[in-house]
Amino acid sequence: MLGYNGTGVKEFILLGFSDKPDEQVIIFILFLLMYLTTVIGNLTIIMLAMTVHQLQTPMYFFLMILSFVDMCFSSVTVPRMLMNIVSVRKTVTIAGCFAQLFFIILFGGIECLLLGVMAYDRYVAICDPLHYSMRMSRKLCLQMVGGSCLSACAHSTLHVAMASLLSFCGSNQIHHFFCDMTPLLKLSCSDISLNELIIYFEAPLPVMTPFIIIVVSYILIATTIWKIPSTTGRHRAFSTCSSHLIVVTLFYGAIICTYFRPSSTHSLDSDRVVTTIYTVIAPMLNPFIYSLRNNEMKEAFKKVILRKHLRTTLNS
Repeated sequence: MLGYNGTGVKEFILLGFSDKPDEQVIIFILFLLMYLTTVIGNLTIIMLAMTVHQLQTPMYFFLMILSFVDMCFSSVTVPRMLMNIVSVRKTVTIAGCFAQLFFIILFGGIECLLLGVMAYDRYVAICDPLHYSMRMSRKLCLQMVGGSCLSACAHSTLHVAMASLLSFCGSNQIHHFFCDMTPLLKLSCSDISLNELIIYFEAPLPVMTPFIIIVVSYILIATTIWKIPSTTGRHRAFSTCSSHLIVVTLFYGAIICTYFRPSSTHSLDSDRVVTTIYTVIAPMLNPFIYSLRNNEMKEAFKKVILRKHLRTTLNS
């Protein structure tokens, strides 16, 4: 990392949400419970998708990968924030800050691209069901997941490499609970025009490209559903993609509010709240959204619980 060699700043201070002890206790308990719920919920989805035969389909394969990414996404930010709350020194080294930034951008990019892939999967399932198994082959599914990971990795590497060239010689206080690009650029005493240029032209690609795929896919899906003659058929077709629509709305709504709104409307408190939605709350809610609105997932969960209950009964 060339950017911080010889710089005056050797570490950053993550200010978090509050410096008041009473509020910190509440924040610690709240975020700890949300993080534990996130891990347990997403691990449950992963376990069901891997072990239940009925869920061995492309849709649940993508859902399993999404659950893993959600769990990693939350793990990059929340444990560090919890550790800072209970620590006297709320510091992070520059190398540690850049490492956290890399994984935040990486998992955020993978999530965006995966949501686009899942929209395409729903499009094929509803608009071309007779050729679904052929078009959504295992090889293609692996290629799409692998391509999403590689694209997000290249995107993250570019931005973190450019940030590492900056110098930090003034304030080292980050008004956030994790190392995000915007507060880092505000602290730099270097010329950040090239960084801003790359953010302006390249950063929207892994966010808006899958968003366009999602919009086009659902326009075609809505057109197909509208042509289904029976109300029951339309409801069944829509129910297969309603969970995905809710997840997309929650995740992209928070992303757009954070990074695609006028700078005049930004404030430290609102930015922290909105980023909490897509880094903490969305990964926690996604397993519930997919399981509570999905009969196959609920039935699979019941079968696993019943199987474990029978094993326990027989062993006793």
